[in-house]
Amino acid sequence: MSDPDDSENTEAQADAGLRKIVHVDMDAFFASVEQRDNPELRGRPVAVGGSSGRGVVAAASYEARAFGVKSAMPSVTAKRLCPDLVFCKSRFDVYREVSGQIREVFLSHTPLVEPLSLDEAYLDVTEDLQGLGSATRVAQAIRREIRAVTGLTASAGVSYNKFLAKLASDQNKPDGLCVIRPGEGAAFVQSLPIRRFHGIGPKAEEKMKRLGIATGADLAARDLTWLTAHFGSFGDYLYRAARGIDLRPVRSSRTRKSVGGERTFHEDQHTPAELRETCERIIDIVWERIERNQATGRTVTLKLKYNDFTLHTRAKSVPYLVDSKAAFAAIARELLEEELPLPRPIRLMGLTLSSLKGVEKASRREKAARAAQLSLL
Repeated sequence: MSDPDDSENTEAQADAGLRKIVHVDMDAFFASVEQRDNPELRGRPVAVGGSSGRGVVAAASYEARAFGVKSAMPSVTAKRLCPDLVFCKSRFDVYREVSGQIREVFLSHTPLVEPLSLDEAYLDVTEDLQGLGSATRVAQAIRREIRAVTGLTASAGVSYNKFLAKLASDQNKPDGLCVIRPGEGAAFVQSLPIRRFHGIGPKAEEKMKRLGIATGADLAARDLTWLTAHFGSFGDYLYRAARGIDLRPVRSSRTRKSVGGERTFHEDQHTPAELRETCERIIDIVWERIERNQATGRTVTLKLKYNDFTLHTRAKSVPYLVDSKAAFAAIARELLEEELPLPRPIRLMGLTLSSLKGVEKASRREKAARAAQLSLL
């Protein structure tokens, strides 16, 4: 891992066909916006989300994280861990506005921006618009500009692929920068606990530890045949990740597999009238997203979560493109009617349009980068 202040131009990297990738991740984004806009919250443990019954933490400030409060945690659990926790209602219109300001900063440096959410994105700065030449200097400039425009801090990771850049952005949080240069990736990855690998959750971590794998080095010691035998197709990803290889390009317009939305209810719903009314609201919400993404697809899926937390889905595929709200709504209603009456109340309903039209192909630059990364083995 290199010194973040080492800003030498990585011309050799570009000549080899490797990309210069920056991953930018805002620090506790939603909670930081609330602390910025309300000075009384600064320095205090803050959670964004609902504080009642079925409320869930959407984001937690670093002061709250010190007590073990995490996103997706039930609010009652968070309050038990941190009795002084302050809950703020979500203000997604404000978060989207700030995210738009951040996106403008990104686009001033490169058109190759792949947002992952409102608060993080990958940037390919192999050819940066401001001619800074160094991905490290670009990342430093972006962090300065974000602070100047929004008053918020961001952490960044710089490397030659997306996997490493994302790992790096988490290395020195909050308000940090980490650079992993060609030749350093494998060693960096192999020094990490296995839980830091994207895609490895608690269950996968438990299985790996049973197999004697606790670090990236343990993983790298296993060959592809062994990994595939124990983890199936996931083994190929693990083999490459343990060696710091990621062949994915930054896609400024990512091919989406689905567009959808769901709603969790404050009180369980059971009657056909309630369910039909909820379905209509979700149709409106999801169709707005479908139009915004200019998506068309052939499969509509209804998702229901019962009050015992069991999940049930029903899907219908049609031989034509669902390109109108009327067609989408008709299929959604049909799926719901086929389920009525429900065997028990539900706490969540969702709708998704999938089998979307559009296929992306690898460019000449993508193929060159792929070959260059493989040569680092």
